[in-house]
Amino acid sequence: MSEITINLISGRTIQQGVSMEGGKEKDKYRLACGIIEIDESDFKRLGVMKNTNVKVTSDFGSVVVKAIPATQGPHPGVAFIPMGPWANKVTSTETYSTGMPTFKGVPITIEPAPTEKVMSSVDLVRSYCFGDN
Repeated sequence: MSEITINLISGRTIQQGVSMEGGKEKDKYRLACGIIEIDESDFKRLGVMKNTNVKVTSDFGSVVVKAIPATQGPHPGVAFIPMGPWANKVTSTETYSTGMPTFKGVPITIEPAPTEKVMSSVDLVRSYCFGDN
């Protein structure tokens, strides 16, 4: 197993919207948003199987998410995390006076983390409050 460096983008998904309506504290929300979509070739470079937990790190923080096959593409070298607390952990809070952070083109590293847990949205937000990265 190794580590890869790629670009992260984030955005809204239908699954994210549906699960949000059910409640952000629910497991369905974690399953819809606590993920990272990566290209088949990037799975090979990373040396992990699909649905393996991985640690995503950027200059802004790190988070553990489940790696799943990209639903769009192929796009080697580009990963996608749905907008939400998991994406927020690894994107800048800078809005450049637009009111919305830049969720596109964030350099990240991904490394296998098969024994680490994908935190619930509640626990993840609590980690923000207490200064954990």
